[in-house]
Amino acid sequence: MSDHREGFEPSPRRVRGYLAGRLVFDTVDATYVWESPRYPQYYVPVADIDLAVLVDEGHTQRLRRGTADRHGLRVGDVTRPGALRIYHEDAADGIAGRARFEWDALDEWFEEDEQIFVHPRNPYTRVDAVRSTRHVKIELGGAVLAESTSTVMIFETGLPTRYYFDRAGIDFRHLRPTDTQSACPYKGNTSGYWSADIAGTTVEDVAWTYQFPTKDLLPIAGLVASLNERVDVSVDGRALPRPTTPFS
Repeated sequence: MSDHREGFEPSPRRVRGYLAGRLVFDTVDATYVWESPRYPQYYVPVADIDLAVLVDEGHTQRLRRGTADRHGLRVGDVTRPGALRIYHEDAADGIAGRARFEWDALDEWFEEDEQIFVHPRNPYTRVDAVRSTRHVKIELGGAVLAESTSTVMIFETGLPTRYYFDRAGIDFRHLRPTDTQSACPYKGNTSGYWSADIAGTTVEDVAWTYQFPTKDLLPIAGLVASLNERVDVSVDGRALPRPTTPFS
């Protein structure tokens, strides 16, 4: 994966953000700024922000990339303090005169007309859903949680392969539904999680499903995957080491 930690580049996508149903910004001139190697943040021109919803908090910060003023947002009775920073002209090239929003300060983000979740999608990340007839087995504490020769494998840049099973290949006797929810910028919102209870030991939120994934990941709709970092996976009889990569 390319390391853009200190880099930035223009985004070709129209980006919008909403709070309480009101359009806060709408831009076709966003800049990708890599604050971490895994994904960028959007920096938005102030000219493309609805200034009527900004609340100047009177707090100037001297940050690594330049001087910035902190602002909150107010739409009707909805307020979000510390929602964004607007950078002064002394900031680094490509950042001056732009605002960096906290992701959770807005209710909805869109790239073009598709809602996005968690953080901007990395334009250098690829996520492929591929059907496979390889024999995949998931075990935990000696019990088989899932086994199939018909899975969908998800290959995502920088992450371990995830194996999605038809529900007929899952032994739900070992699984207990939980109320956990999560979201992925590439797959959407989860619709279910399960914890595993085996021999008196519980492993929380070890499996999940997306009932309505994003259009590019429709092959996994309704299928169930497990967290490789917490289970034992074998493919065609070969045991795979548990990954140490931060999971997602």
